[in-house]
Amino acid sequence: MRTTTGWQADGPTTLRRTELKRRDLRPDDLAVRIDYCGVCHSDLHAIRHQDSAAGALVPGHEFTGVVTETGPAVTRFAPGDPVAVGNIVDSCGECGMCRAGQENFCHAFPTLTYGGTDRLDGSTTLGGFSREYVVREGFAYPLPAGLDPAAAAPLLCAGVTVWEPLRALGVGPGSRVAVAGLGGLGHLAVMMAVALGATTSVISRSSGKADDARRLGAHGFVVSTDPDQVAAARDTFDVVIDTISAPHDLGPYLRLVAMDGTLSHLGHLGPVTVDTMDLLLGRKKLSSAGSGGRPATAAMLEFCAEHGITAEIELLPSARVNEALDRLGRNDVRYRFVLDLSDLS
Repeated sequence: MRTTTGWQADGPTTLRRTELKRRDLRPDDLAVRIDYCGVCHSDLHAIRHQDSAAGALVPGHEFTGVVTETGPAVTRFAPGDPVAVGNIVDSCGECGMCRAGQENFCHAFPTLTYGGTDRLDGSTTLGGFSREYVVREGFAYPLPAGLDPAAAAPLLCAGVTVWEPLRALGVGPGSRVAVAGLGGLGHLAVMMAVALGATTSVISRSSGKADDARRLGAHGFVVSTDPDQVAAARDTFDVVIDTISAPHDLGPYLRLVAMDGTLSHLGHLGPVTVDTMDLLLGRKKLSSAGSGGRPATAAMLEFCAEHGITAEIELLPSARVNEALDRLGRNDVRYRFVLDLSDLS
């Protein structure tokens, strides 16, 4: 076994620095020195709701770093190569979804970067809040030149989460897109939709982020608590990307969708209640998406490099991870925390 250092959950509120074990390299493995890891709402949820019977919890599933060692069967990477890793590190490779390049929907469930079960030895995967990760070559991605590695880290979760529905729903020139919620997911959705050529608006509870929305390229802004603005926007958008992380009524957002358009519900993963009339009036559709398969993730990184898209981040030394989690729980970040893991050396 290999030894590294990372941040492990110590109860539902605190992470502590500790020594971690990584597997020895298998033939198709890479050892990656993690330089930067994003902090996701999923990390916060996992820490607060951890199952002590599931083993150690080391969060972190959107990170960039450098290859330090390769197994003998690796052909795509060499030591010194910059790489990126997302929230999936393996899948069955055999089901219809995997064969279609949608490993994120693997029928046998994908192996997650942390809290997952290794398909060979049954161990619990430990995440990217650490200085080293060992990953299969097929689930690592070359980090394109020109992308800042710290600001690119959130692309591997937040970025691909919004990229998949934008592409699946055919967003491009002539599309009218609205993004509900301007946070870690939403700000990336705005930049991507604009770069795809869509006329893009932001929906927010107040006008406080209107300047940010315009700076990110948005063409319009709708205050969801203003009845006049909401009425004016009714049946307007071909696609509404809903990134709001808290439970909320979908009805007001469906009423903003144009005829035959789609509300893609991404931010809150939980039960929802929908009035059929909100779908019926305009033949509207409700969809969702999560993460991305390998082809989509690679394409997203290339697109972001071409258009200069990275997350807007607050970079903190990893020793301040508990501060980052506390502030994230209070939504006190614009728009994504990223940890600098160099202090674990």
